[in-house]
Amino acid sequence: MQYRRLGQAGTKVSAISLGAWLTYGESVEFDTAAACIRTAVEHGINFIDTADVYARGRAEEVVGKVIKEFRRSDLVISSKVYWPMSDNVNDRGLSRKHIMESIHNTLRRLGTDYLDIYFCHRYDPETPLEEVIRAMDDLVHQGKIIYWGTSVWTAAQLENAVGLARQFNLYLPQVEQPRYNMLDRHIEAEIMPTAAKYGIGLTVFSPLAQGILTGKYNEGIPEDSRAAKYEWLKEHLTPDVLTKVRRLSELAREAGLTMAQMALAWVLRRPEISSAIIGASRPEQIVENVRAADITLTEDVLERIEAILEGKDET
Repeated sequence: MQYRRLGQAGTKVSAISLGAWLTYGESVEFDTAAACIRTAVEHGINFIDTADVYARGRAEEVVGKVIKEFRRSDLVISSKVYWPMSDNVNDRGLSRKHIMESIHNTLRRLGTDYLDIYFCHRYDPETPLEEVIRAMDDLVHQGKIIYWGTSVWTAAQLENAVGLARQFNLYLPQVEQPRYNMLDRHIEAEIMPTAAKYGIGLTVFSPLAQGILTGKYNEGIPEDSRAAKYEWLKEHLTPDVLTKVRRLSELAREAGLTMAQMALAWVLRRPEISSAIIGASRPEQIVENVRAADITLTEDVLERIEAILEGKDET
């Protein structure tokens, strides 16, 4: 496993990390989820990412039960706050009240005294940014979190957060968690340059485009797949996307890689990326995917990938 610095921080995270979205506490039984987490740690993954809203707290509970088997200091555990957790008008957003109450619930569910990273799960236009940053700064001083970060914030919002934190001598956001993969490269234009400018690490989610970039949908939609369950994912399976993924799959075979390994190695080619967060419903998926951390794609393969993504490859 390769380990990368979390932005400009001294802490290092595994280049491949494990996330709990849409899996643990929801679609994956506990024993299987536990096997996945154990396999991840055994294969060098030290970063496990979750959020309070994942399965309404059950994902944190599942992760919490399993990580008790390991030395806490060997792991980098993150969670997130923002989305509604009940019908209570204040049980949502990034108000100081919600942040302070949410961290207690998250720590209880995870069975730990602190988080390594606490993400603001979206930007909250209804809460003054200074209030958000001061709350996160207080949590750092209280020892409940080590770093704080953002998820799906714009470049301008990151700029403002850094500016305010510096103005009031508060802890800076250390990491942003955006979506990034071969089929969704929107962060390359502004987010990546801004992150590099301020030393903010990027821990990207959906590096396999919810499984599309594994090639599992090349010949149709398997009955037990996410696309069979989620209509929003099925809508992404356009003829153009499937044509590109089929050609990418052929290229991966030529390179002696699985489609997933090539897609992950492609994400990790960028120095701005601290970690690519994968989901897994079976331990063998983790065993396959962690190998991508040690794969360096050749210039020829990268050029052919670019041509396929741009629709300029020879057919």
